[in-house]
Amino acid sequence: MMAISVDSPEDSENLRRSQGYTFPILSDAQEGVIHRWDLVHLHGRRDGTDISRPAEFLIDPSGKVRWVNLTEDFVVRARPEEALAAFDAMNKSSRSIREVYDQTKRP
Repeated sequence: MMAISVDSPEDSENLRRSQGYTFPILSDAQEGVIHRWDLVHLHGRRDGTDISRPAEFLIDPSGKVRWVNLTEDFVVRARPEEALAAFDAMNKSSRSIREVYDQTKRP
C-alpha cells in the first residue's frame, strides 16, 4: 500500500507520522501523476489551486489495474470492506486478506 499526494515531501511525511500511517506517502508536488491518471480537481483547494481528486486503485503484481474507486469529494473514500472485497476477488488464496484484517480488529 502507498499513497500519492500533491503535497511536498516534507508535508507528506509529516502527515504520515502524525496519523501513524505505516505506508509511504509519495509526493507529486509537480502534479505529473495526477495529470497522467486524469485525477486533477481544478481549483479544488480553498486557495483556488489544483488538487488531486480522491482515487483508490488496486493494482495487481503485473501492473494491471483491477479495481478503481473515484469520487468528487475529498472526504469520501472507499470503506475498508469494499477495498478488501476487491482484493479478495483478485487474490483468491486460502487465507484471505479479509480474514487477516478481521483478526487485527479483535480485542
